[in-house]
Amino acid sequence: MNLFNKKILFLKQFITDKRWDNFLKILDERTNYLTIILEDIYHEHNISACLRSADCFGIQNVNIIEQKHSFKDNKEISMGASKWINIKKHRRTISAIKKLKKEGYKIVLTSPHNTEKTIFDDSLIEDKVAILFGSEVNGYSKDAQKLADEFISIPMYGFTESYNVSVAVALTLQQFTNQLRKSKVNWQLCQDEKNKILQDWLKKSIKSSEMLEKKFDSNHNLSR
Repeated sequence: MNLFNKKILFLKQFITDKRWDNFLKILDERTNYLTIILEDIYHEHNISACLRSADCFGIQNVNIIEQKHSFKDNKEISMGASKWINIKKHRRTISAIKKLKKEGYKIVLTSPHNTEKTIFDDSLIEDKVAILFGSEVNGYSKDAQKLADEFISIPMYGFTESYNVSVAVALTLQQFTNQLRKSKVNWQLCQDEKNKILQDWLKKSIKSSEMLEKKFDSNHNLSR
């Protein structure tokens, strides 16, 4: 057993068995196969609700683009979701999308206008997917539009032309994660990914985690 895993077992002693079992259960439902990109969302209520939905649907990585507006989490709305997911911040849309493409993601934009595909299209999960949601007023940027691989819509049957962005995130994630769980796609985290997240969750769950880590490192002659 390597030192990384030994540290996990060391920290495990300081949480309850129930919490440990819950961590393992939730990790089995986590995915990096699907991620979301939140581009310049400025209402903290909206972005916090998006984070809450991401956590609820098992999305581990959330990408936030702060080209015009800085991210601010309202913990009363997100219910602490930001503690359990990985938030990756980006300064520019172009660099964020190019980075995700290099990681193998297909970039999908949600659009209120007529598109060939909707969120119910099963073919969208054939590859790793990063779904971009634009700002509340202007929607996605021209840069995002130019770099997108696919455009999808969420069907609507009323007079209103679009959903609130947090509602759009929840509806889209519900459909995509449902498709993934029914598919034969290998969408779950690998063990190395699980271990890294597990150690992070342990550290966030133990008040004296920094002191305990120093003690562990000292006992194993590790420098910090």
